[in-house]
Amino acid sequence: MEQIYNPYLPLNEYVPDGEPHVFEGRVYLYGSHDVAGGTAYCEGHYVGWSAPVENLKDWRWEGVIYRRDQDPSNADDTLQLWAPDVTRGPDGKYYLYYCLSFLPEIGVAVSDSPAGPFAFYGHVKYPDSILGGKKLQEFMPFDPAVLTDDDGRVYLYYGFAPAGEKEMPKKALWKGREVVFGEDGMAVELEPDMLTMKDTPHVCVPGGHHTEGTSF
Repeated sequence: MEQIYNPYLPLNEYVPDGEPHVFEGRVYLYGSHDVAGGTAYCEGHYVGWSAPVENLKDWRWEGVIYRRDQDPSNADDTLQLWAPDVTRGPDGKYYLYYCLSFLPEIGVAVSDSPAGPFAFYGHVKYPDSILGGKKLQEFMPFDPAVLTDDDGRVYLYYGFAPAGEKEMPKKALWKGREVVFGEDGMAVELEPDMLTMKDTPHVCVPGGHHTEGTSF
């Protein structure tokens, strides 16, 4: 038996918040991107790494797959890209879901290849019948995860679910604007366009504020 060992990426590479997915016979690793000597989390652009499923020692650098400033909300490149996720949509394209540091919206980028590069596609939004189709900004969109189920339906998950009231701040400032944090893990089904919610999100993992007066 051959021993597999860590770290499996080069020592000068830092990809936390890893989300591995198998596409087309390869394991693709997506995550945020720290830099050596950095002063904040996730200062790098998103990069891609992949390996054949039959040899998880043979990792290949796919290059920069998405840059911070590709999102129009961060054209001045002042915010960091936090933990992302990727799924293959019903149309066969690959969709990257991400958030920028303390920016209350979820961005989406798209590519024909799981290795990227990804191009900005839009922001997750309500249908026109709800809030006039405005961008998702409630419940503090944060660290999205996405699932395309076997039946082709697509589900988006995001948010905080702290165990206690003191584990996270209530508010933050973004470019001089106050952002109110949500305190629950949320779930919502998306339309086939991969951007529009089918309905309003609902709580799937309740935060500690739901437990007042209980032993939980």
